[in-house]
Amino acid sequence: MPAERNHDYYELLGVSRAAGDEEIKKAYRRLAVQFHPDRNPGDKQAEERFKEINEAYQVLSDPEKRAQYDRYGHAAFQGPGGGPGGGFGGFDFTQGFEEVFSDIFGDFFGTGRGRSRSRTRRGDDLRYDLEIDFEEAARGAEKTVKFQRLAQCDACNGTRARGGTASVKTCPNCRGTGQVRTQQGFFSIATTCAQCRGEGSMIVDPCPKCQGQGRIKRQETLSVRIPPGVDSGSRLKLRGEGEAGYGGGPPGDFYVVIHVREHPMFVRQENDIIIEVPISFPLAALGGDIEVPSLEGKVKLKVPAGTQSGKVLRLKGKGIVDLHGYGRGDELVKIKVETPKRLTARQRELLEEFARASGEDVNHPESKGFVDKLKEMFG
Repeated sequence: MPAERNHDYYELLGVSRAAGDEEIKKAYRRLAVQFHPDRNPGDKQAEERFKEINEAYQVLSDPEKRAQYDRYGHAAFQGPGGGPGGGFGGFDFTQGFEEVFSDIFGDFFGTGRGRSRSRTRRGDDLRYDLEIDFEEAARGAEKTVKFQRLAQCDACNGTRARGGTASVKTCPNCRGTGQVRTQQGFFSIATTCAQCRGEGSMIVDPCPKCQGQGRIKRQETLSVRIPPGVDSGSRLKLRGEGEAGYGGGPPGDFYVVIHVREHPMFVRQENDIIIEVPISFPLAALGGDIEVPSLEGKVKLKVPAGTQSGKVLRLKGKGIVDLHGYGRGDELVKIKVETPKRLTARQRELLEEFARASGEDVNHPESKGFVDKLKEMFG
């Protein structure tokens, strides 16, 4: 027997004598992964260490053996001929190995205990991208969408069997586990059963219309209500309108993702809409009423005398309804004072006269302020 066998089992696993079962198991898992031969090929020292920690775990994970060890130490297991059962120190170091390592490597290697898949599964969710006009987003609309989805087979009502009466037998290949196991070294590798596709059972007489799938591809039409206030990126959920569930499972949901087309005049800013309106120089100077477009048709807007280009005038409550019911935005009218490009002789004469009469600072306060700042900067 190797000298290392007399190492204290608690020290080997790095736990105290008061350690509980879960702490011992966690310590063993960590060390077993570290010193496993497959991770240390050709390393005899790691292999020996692996055997030691397995021997320690076999003792400390068994309440009866642990009690004997705590009372008598290694002498408790040193019977004639090297202990009961022979082998390394009287222990089969692979005992319990699969149970613990199925927890460690199960997901990665497929070594978890065989389980058949659930015979029912929820259907997949579906996404539909819907493009709508700016006005439809603002006012709301009713739209019809067409798409394909997996629907429940009407011949078998989703049971997958001919006539709708399921006749199920246990898969003979995997014996109902849904997995087929092959031994590779220390590992028992499990793969999905190809015969029953991991379900563990098979339909004796499959439905000919859906080939035993319980679902068929079908063209569908849905009416979708677009609430006022949606914007690009808004998602509408139609519960239960996705693909049919498998084996009678619940259906998925249907998501409509909104994309709003650009408007030729309006720009949206949260729940406000912005429009740029050109006006003439005389109107800006003298003031007056103009008509501007809105989402509800033309409305009158009063332009104050002396309005400058870039001035924003507000039409309260003429914007977009809040999607969550928190009121309504405004329409923001941005004024653009337009300079005439072609002048008649009479217009030019009048403008020149106006220019001569406009020397007073009081008529051009912004220009005067600009000139004053220039003087401060350059003297």
